Amino acid sequence: MPPARQIGEITVEIRWLEAFIAVAEELHFGRAAQRLRIAQSPLSQTIRRLEASVGADLFERNTRSVALTPAGSALLPMAYRVIQDLALATAAARAASGAVHGTVRIGFSGAFNHLTLPVLARTVRRELPDIDLQLVSRVRTGDGLVKLRNGTLDIAFVGLPITAEGVASRLIARTELGAALPVDHPLADEASISAAQLADDDFLSMPMDGSSSMAEALMRCCIAAGFRPRVTQEITDPYIMLTLVAAGLGVSVIAEDLAPIMPRGARWVRFHDEPQYMLHGIAWMTDEQSAAVSAVLGLSEKILPTPAD
Repeated sequence: MPPARQIGEITVEIRWLEAFIAVAEELHFGRAAQRLRIAQSPLSQTIRRLEASVGADLFERNTRSVALTPAGSALLPMAYRVIQDLALATAAARAASGAVHGTVRIGFSGAFNHLTLPVLARTVRRELPDIDLQLVSRVRTGDGLVKLRNGTLDIAFVGLPITAEGVASRLIARTELGAALPVDHPLADEASISAAQLADDDFLSMPMDGSSSMAEALMRCCIAAGFRPRVTQEITDPYIMLTLVAAGLGVSVIAEDLAPIMPRGARWVRFHDEPQYMLHGIAWMTDEQSAAVSAVLGLSEKILPTPAD
C-alpha cells in the first residue's frame, strides 16, 4: 500500500500528490507523464482519483491547454508542504539511523583510471550501500574541473598538478612515463630507450588545448629530453590513441599503468632518462559537501592512499 497522508478529513496517497504537482508545474499531461516516467493514461487516472477524493476538479482541460482550477490552486501549496514534510522526515530518520545516504557523481577517464576507479567503486558499494554512485566516463582533467565547479560532478579523477579556485585535490598514484611504440618500430624491442631517440618521429597525443594532463606530461617529457614533439594528430580518447599507435600512425608518451591494456600491435618501452612521472589524483570542491561526498572521500583515503615520496 503506497504511503497516504491525511489532509483535513481527506486521505490521499503521496503518489497522487506527486502526480498532481507534476501536472500543475508542466500544465501538460504528456510532459508530466514523461517527467514521472509513466504512461499518460495512468497519470490521468491518478489525477481523477485525487479529484474524486478531494471532491473537486483540479484542472481545466481542453484539447489545447491545461490550467489549474481555483481548487487546484488552493491544493498546490499544501501538496508542496506534504512532500517537503515527507522529505524532512525521511532525512531525519536516515540521520538517526547513522547510515549515509545520497548521490555521488564521479568523473573519470576509462583508460587512465582502469586501476583506480574499480577498486573505489566496489568498496563504496560494499561499505556505503545506501549511496547511489553515478559514474561519468570520458572526463579529461580540464573537463572534470569545469564539471566540479558547475556542480555536475562531485569528485573527478584528474592529472596533477591542477590550479583551480575552490578545488582541492589529493595524489593517489605516481606512475613512470615511457614510450608507446608500434611493434614494428626500430626501437620496439629495446629494453629501454632515451626519449631523445624519438625526436624525429610523428607523435600522437591527447588534445593539446590544456584539457589533458596526459598531453602535458608528453610535452614535459619530450622537452626534458631536448626537443619539442611533432604532434601530427590529437585524439580525445586515450585507448583510440593507443590503437592508432598500434596501427603505425605514430608514437606517444604514456604512463606505465597503461602498459597492461596496450592494444595488440603496440608496446610500452621504458625510458632510461631521468624519470618523468604522471601524477594521478582526485579532485573535489572545497565548499560545503554532502555527507555522502564526505563519506566517499574519507573511504578513498583508505583504499587509494597518497603514495610516499
